[in-house]
Amino acid sequence: MIVQALAFYLFAAIAIASGAMVISSRNPVHSVLFLILAFFNAAGLFVLMGAEFLAMILVVVYVGAVAVMFMFVVMMLDINFAELRQGFLRYLPIGGLVGLILLAELLIILAGWQLAPAATQSEMLAVTPPPGEMSNTMALGQLIYTHYINLFQAAGIILLIAMIGAIVLTHRRRPGVRRQDIGRQLQRRPADTIEVRKIPTGKGL
Repeated sequence: MIVQALAFYLFAAIAIASGAMVISSRNPVHSVLFLILAFFNAAGLFVLMGAEFLAMILVVVYVGAVAVMFMFVVMMLDINFAELRQGFLRYLPIGGLVGLILLAELLIILAGWQLAPAATQSEMLAVTPPPGEMSNTMALGQLIYTHYINLFQAAGIILLIAMIGAIVLTHRRRPGVRRQDIGRQLQRRPADTIEVRKIPTGKGL
């Protein structure tokens, strides 16, 4: 029990520190690296809670795909981050207002849990199987593909539309951009691309 408590405090402290460094680092590459560290520690917290499937999904999907994609995008794009930081004070009031609204919503949710705990417990007991009867992965699959199948399919359709939109935007015709013509490349002959010249000894081009 003591080991689990120490592991919880260790993972939680590193996750909070990593989250703070994500938004405070000046280098965007360092921010992405701290984000990956926060994901790993969140996965460790899931393991301590007995949700090993969620921990695996967090590492495989977010660390292996999303964070790596962020890293490549940040390293490939030529973004002037100094110019972006200049407008920080201009948008600070709007950002502060949005932050206060989110904080108020969180406080309302926490107050609802404290004032009416029976309302949330009854809903959880209706869909959550008793512990010990099935594994965490089986219980999660049963909830997703039975009670929340419509929402799951809707999320899949939204992701499919987003993927198709990204492909259409990437492959649109743009003036002045050279595109690859595979058929023309395959029809190319060696005589059209290779030229053999005999250069006398001691003389260059």
